[in-house]
Amino acid sequence: MNTGIVYAALAFLVWGLFPLYFHAIGEVTPLEILAHRMVWSLLFLAIVLAVRRQWGWLPKLLNQPKVLAGFVASAIFLSSNWFIYIWAVNNGHVIDASLGYFINPLVNVLLGLLVLKEKLRRGQWLAIVVAACGVAWLTWQGGQLPWIALLLAGTFGVYGLLRKTAALAALEGLSLETMLLFPLAVIYLGWLSWHGQNTFINTAHDSTRWLLVAAGPITAIPLLLFAAGARRIPLSVLGLLQYIGPTIQMLLGVWFFHEAFTPARLAGFAVIWSALLLYVAEGLWLMRRPAPLPA
Repeated sequence: MNTGIVYAALAFLVWGLFPLYFHAIGEVTPLEILAHRMVWSLLFLAIVLAVRRQWGWLPKLLNQPKVLAGFVASAIFLSSNWFIYIWAVNNGHVIDASLGYFINPLVNVLLGLLVLKEKLRRGQWLAIVVAACGVAWLTWQGGQLPWIALLLAGTFGVYGLLRKTAALAALEGLSLETMLLFPLAVIYLGWLSWHGQNTFINTAHDSTRWLLVAAGPITAIPLLLFAAGARRIPLSVLGLLQYIGPTIQMLLGVWFFHEAFTPARLAGFAVIWSALLLYVAEGLWLMRRPAPLPA
């Protein structure tokens, strides 16, 4: 279990530091970063699959159109989530992005209710209501919906829902998704090259090129760490560890990127954090409560 905690914590730590990476390649447009992320992720994952000799799942998918269709949908939501996040970081909305991943667990619960017809306990309902109050407060004091946070939480929530019912594990699933996205990425990068706008080719900084290539392992390694950790630790522990990522992102937004974090905005975050604490506490209490004696 200790090893699992280390793996999972490292995964969330890397995800929390993502704003620094995207800030370092700020000269590249979000859409081009997304395309490079698709290309280099697939190349890195192909190396991993080749080393592990883990290709047996791929031919079987040719006769499973429903599985392929499901991964086309998950690839769309994954790439949308990536693009929104990259755009948010490179346009001064790191704190808004972190809010999205604070809200995400409650969006997952709501999707379970609406799509999987799961029944919510009173504590879960209360957590969702409290979080909705926090979002309403942020909307009122900001004059508009926190759409970046809601889009990030929504796209990643739907992606998680699709992957929850998918037939492939984390490594194979991400590999298939990047395979599906790869042609679009190559076409777009080819179009940029044709018009002399491919930053990878035209930049004067070798560091930018290396950072774009690094998008492959930077994307895949935390996912592999997460998968390894999730197999070794209880879901309740994993649920607590997942807040490492957005917490680091929020602190980076305040201290490194110097984004505005007014008392009114802090109050909205505090309400949403209260909802998360309620959600986590209710889950832990339920796990530790003694099972009822058989009648």
